Amino acid sequence: MTDFVLVAGTWLGAWAWDEVAGELREAGHDVHALTLSGLAEKRGTQPAGQRTHVRDVVEEVERLDLRDVVLVGHSYAGIPVGQAAARIGDRLRRVVFVDANVPEDGEPFLSGWPSGYVRQAIADHDGYWPPLGPPDYAGQGLTDEQIARIVGGSTPHPGVTLTEPAVLVRPLGELPATYVKCLLDGDEPMPAVAAALESDSWELVELATGHWPMFSQPRALARVLHTAAARP
Repeated sequence: MTDFVLVAGTWLGAWAWDEVAGELREAGHDVHALTLSGLAEKRGTQPAGQRTHVRDVVEEVERLDLRDVVLVGHSYAGIPVGQAAARIGDRLRRVVFVDANVPEDGEPFLSGWPSGYVRQAIADHDGYWPPLGPPDYAGQGLTDEQIARIVGGSTPHPGVTLTEPAVLVRPLGELPATYVKCLLDGDEPMPAVAAALESDSWELVELATGHWPMFSQPRALARVLHTAAARP
């Protein structure tokens, strides 16, 4: 049995993991899906920056006194989860990045993006990145029903979390990590991920689906997480 802490990416909350969490619990694991500050049911509760999101993850692990924990970060959440993984010490069993960005010391989530359209969208919407619409989810292996569920549950994402720089307390390659690459979202991992995958502590797993596998292939993703938890 492993304690999983699951954190979804931009616009999403703990609800996004419902199906994956059910599969993991059936396999005998304890699962704690976490909504980051400023999103879903926590919208408007407090000003939320990236450092707030790192604290959200660390404090959840400490509050529940979790040991032998697997932290899972999807998409944007790889940024705070990767930083938190280095801060929880020997409580960490493994960190799993699900088609995620990974933190680079001194760099924000938006570092290297090809244009300023996200920053402009944040400026135009009172400091929040507005959720995507249904057409933006095309080609990601999702049914119309799954797209409607994502869109219906999404909330604006606090913009500061995307522009604050990451702060690493140890090199990312030292962490025991699994990176899940979703192939419909591109064949190759981004450069920072490719660099980390050169470490003997990292492994690459591929899924033939799009960027939101907790919706499109929850059972397959749960199997990947179950297997990752068993890694030495």
